[in-house]
Amino acid sequence: MSQGDERGYGSEPGGRTEDAYSTLGGTRQTRTRLPGGDEGDGYGRRPARNSRSLIMVVGVVVLLVAAIAFANRGGGDASGGGTAEKKPDAVGAGPTAATGTKPVQGADGTIASGFAQDEQGAQSAAANYAVALGSAEMFDKVQRDKILDAIIAPSSLARFRTTLDMAYSASFFANVGLNENGTTPDGFTFISRTTPVGTKVTKASGDQANVDVWCTGLIGLAGEGSTKPVTDGWFTISMELEWIDGDWKAVTHSQKDGPAPVGGDTRASSADEIADAVNGFGGFTYAR
Repeated sequence: MSQGDERGYGSEPGGRTEDAYSTLGGTRQTRTRLPGGDEGDGYGRRPARNSRSLIMVVGVVVLLVAAIAFANRGGGDASGGGTAEKKPDAVGAGPTAATGTKPVQGADGTIASGFAQDEQGAQSAAANYAVALGSAEMFDKVQRDKILDAIIAPSSLARFRTTLDMAYSASFFANVGLNENGTTPDGFTFISRTTPVGTKVTKASGDQANVDVWCTGLIGLAGEGSTKPVTDGWFTISMELEWIDGDWKAVTHSQKDGPAPVGGDTRASSADEIADAVNGFGGFTYAR
């Protein structure tokens, strides 16, 4: 049974109710013969509207079209000279709205840059940095250093390198199914991907901003006989950002579990399907 077959689930306005006879055309429908040939055709159908009724209908349609056009304008200034930019009323307001002031920049295969110096730009930076820090490239020392050079504030760079070099140890590699040097065993595909679900500014003042990034992620080895299959997780990354040399850079980074939704009943895909999906579907550049 599909979800739409359950009681009250997935029904549309005007659709059938649980009473099979309550809909148009059901056995409870009655026909009324109206007296007088000028009042109808004997089956309840109305005669053609007169001119006054037609004028009223046209007037209602014109008003409706005008109302829709006004709503689609998205607001404007008092003089009607153009639309006004929608801005959050306070820090963190309108978290589900797509409010980026300008596209971020970045060539294929590189981390985006050129973020706006405002709350929206800080959120875009944090989202893109979360993706980079959660990527499979972080498991390679050379690639990890390149990522850190691109997104970490110079004052924090040495600390990040030291901490992460210690974290990406042989025991950690073994825990996710990799070889001791961080390489992927033959016949397998290593997957580590972070996908931002939303961002929120928790503090902002001038050249500094604190941003939370709610994420879901994948990690594991895809392949026949994998003892570390690809699993998903939900977590929130918190970053303190600073405006340095024309762009946002990360000063601190922390992570905690959740919020996590209730797991669905989707059938788990095979190892080959997961590997093909990750290799075939590219990632995104995120803009607030």
